[in-house]
Amino acid sequence: MARLQAKALDLPDEVRPTPFGRVDIYNLDDLVIGRMVFQPGWHWMEHVQPIAGTSLCQYHHVGVCISGRLGNRLEDGTVLEIGPGMVFEIPPGHDGWVIGDEPFVAYDVAGVRSFARVDQATQRILGTMLFTDIVDSTALAESLGPAGWRELVGTHNERIQFELDRYRGRLVKTTGDGVLAIFDGAERAVRAAAAICLAAKSLGLAIRAGIHTGEVEIAAGDVRGLAVHVAARVMAQAGPSQVLVSATTRELVADSGLAFVDAGSHELKGVSGARQLYRLAAAPTG
Repeated sequence: MARLQAKALDLPDEVRPTPFGRVDIYNLDDLVIGRMVFQPGWHWMEHVQPIAGTSLCQYHHVGVCISGRLGNRLEDGTVLEIGPGMVFEIPPGHDGWVIGDEPFVAYDVAGVRSFARVDQATQRILGTMLFTDIVDSTALAESLGPAGWRELVGTHNERIQFELDRYRGRLVKTTGDGVLAIFDGAERAVRAAAAICLAAKSLGLAIRAGIHTGEVEIAAGDVRGLAVHVAARVMAQAGPSQVLVSATTRELVADSGLAFVDAGSHELKGVSGARQLYRLAAAPTG
């Protein structure tokens, strides 16, 4: 629930340093605002890509530039320069770099929840993995053509990032026509999956989603471990617009009010032993 609040700019909740820059983070409950300060010479491809682990920045940035200039290039080659006094929107799938000798300073209200977050070292944590995939993507891509398909997938990925931010998930990587994301709470992962399904339906897409909770090994830009493979195999069992979860995840959300239907026991490829799966019965997004 929204409430009246304010924070001093000189007291950020978190500071994320990057080579040639930093991002100051201000948390206003569900809203996260970031102050980006990038020095001359800063280039996303060189200084943030090793942290993100993706070929291009996959965050959707919306904000206002205070000083300095930033060049941006989308995957299709579109280039835009942002300068002082401009409000801006930068869709997922872009590179960026500081232009000139003045630091680029901007406030971002959309794409900084996990931007430039550094994992200090490889570590094992308990996390909930979410895999998504567009159903019948090959046929749909052929019917739309390359340009139409790229536009649709770009919009879909943007909606996914919005829901991940909303439910405090972290995008690990895109998988062509889907994503792998990790959450520190099982209930939020399930609700995010449901919201992504609804968002996809509004675009005329049907997606499948699979969720599993377990220990994973996290390093900058990637997540590894048996739990990741199990989540991928759970997703493979889902039908159009279905969210399937493992028994482990279902147990963790037992008191959440989420309703599930028994989806049977399945032998998952590359995973020993049958696994009991459950299908989300509704698509709550609150």
